Amino acid sequence: QVQLVESGGGLVQAGGSLRLSCAASGRTSSPYVMGWFRQAPGKEREIVAAITWSIGRTYTAESVKGRFTISRDNAKNTMYLQMNSLKPVDSAVYYCAARTSHVLTTNAADYLYWGQGTQVTVSS
Repeated sequence: QVQLVESGGGLVQAGGSLRLSCAASGRTSSPYVMGWFRQAPGKEREIVAAITWSIGRTYTAESVKGRFTISRDNAKNTMYLQMNSLKPVDSAVYYCAARTSHVLTTNAADYLYWGQGTQVTVSS
């Protein structure tokens, strides 16, 4: 079992920045991939970024590339999402997710563990 707790969401003006954190606990010694997903009202959950825990290989969605950066701190078992130049379209509930595999995927169905989500609202 892996427990995930997100933090760092909030309200920000367009052009501003936020940093999300996801702290992992439990079975964190297994090789795994972690990712950030988001879901806006009336829309499907979509991948934002993902990272392999062992070597730090990353994936970033085209819609946020150049603005968002995913990273992790192995010693703290924590993943981050630095979000810069935020736009109103980035408003959503952001979820942290993990899968106990070394294979990086972008499909939400492949992730077994999920955090409770944190709201990000970007005002225009």
